[in-house]
Amino acid sequence: MSFRDFGLSPDVVRGTQAMGFSEPTPIQLRAFPIVLASKDLIGTAQTGTGKTAAFALPILTNLTRHGAFRCLVLEPTRELAAQVETAFRDYGRFTDLRVSLVHGGVGYGKQREEAAQGTDIVVATPGRLLDHLGQGTMNLSKVTVLVLDEVDRMLDMGFLPDVRRIVEQISTNRQTLLFSATLPPEIERLAAWVLRDPEVVEIGVSRSPAETVTHAVYPVAAEQKFDLLMALLERTNYDSALIFSRTKHGADRIAHKLKTGKHSVAVLHSNRTQRERVEALDGFKSGKYEIMVATDIAARGIDVAGVSHVINYDVPEHPEDYVHRIGRTGRAQKVGDAFTLMNGEELSALQAIERFIGQKIPRLKLESFSYLYTALFEPEAGAGGKRGIGGGRTHRGYSFGRRRR
Repeated sequence: MSFRDFGLSPDVVRGTQAMGFSEPTPIQLRAFPIVLASKDLIGTAQTGTGKTAAFALPILTNLTRHGAFRCLVLEPTRELAAQVETAFRDYGRFTDLRVSLVHGGVGYGKQREEAAQGTDIVVATPGRLLDHLGQGTMNLSKVTVLVLDEVDRMLDMGFLPDVRRIVEQISTNRQTLLFSATLPPEIERLAAWVLRDPEVVEIGVSRSPAETVTHAVYPVAAEQKFDLLMALLERTNYDSALIFSRTKHGADRIAHKLKTGKHSVAVLHSNRTQRERVEALDGFKSGKYEIMVATDIAARGIDVAGVSHVINYDVPEHPEDYVHRIGRTGRAQKVGDAFTLMNGEELSALQAIERFIGQKIPRLKLESFSYLYTALFEPEAGAGGKRGIGGGRTHRGYSFGRRRR
């Protein structure tokens, strides 16, 4: 089916085609009729499946033309808010609908000016929106469509009380769309309060990494982690690589050492100024930087089509974060690779991830790397005498020549 088959407005279809999209993804196929019919929706889908367009295209169609502030989209991070706002602008480029971006880290001037001039759609983070509501520069009296996006991340970041305060200011006579990769009890309670007879769209298994991603674990002694990272980068044929660190300090340290090794590197974490964050993300998208080092706060805020490799320098503490980290590659049906570097202290975290996703992640050894001994290289005990890293699987399937630029 094509985008023309759902009753989307011709101008919205034109904007979608101008973006290079010709066929809807599975979540779009199922969500379009529900959103166009102004019904409430709970959507769960793997990252990179086209979720933003699943709600943006029918919302733009239903709003029709410029009027009052009628649609609010709440996002957990600045990066996500900026990307969703850009998507609305791109898809709606042939309409007269106006989209505004509201988040912290920048001044209030432009946001107040756009609110005064009139906007149809506001994409916001909860804290900054509450500031505007408290100052009286924005009000939600005419909002008829509410989108709560990445709600599980809002829960992780402690935003649900703010979300509730915002929702209380919106008419109950509204359409509400809730998207979340997982639905823990806290979110189920929020959904029961905020939604009315919602339709449920679930694409894929929310605990599973995308099937387009090949992933592997590289056990290594803690003191050799960075050396192994450098060796992997030298021997792997990558277009662009996204490296995740557990901490902001760790991200800065990794980036500094990579720069010393003559790599072009951007850094993204919450201690960076908004200007630095935008420059890093734009530079990574444009190819100015071949590598970006980021923390989990940015895991769901990076939407770059050409990320060929994700490398977990640290095993994530929360299994859900593993799925979201590696979901930055293999997007929109493209293939990608995800490597995880693991030392002995991180074994239990990796085992939790494997239980969460319901599969064993292959352990690999990099050929010709001078490993220090670690107990992780011992054969695994257990039924069937499974072999661990010492069993001899090696780094296969990747070019060992010069990396692509």
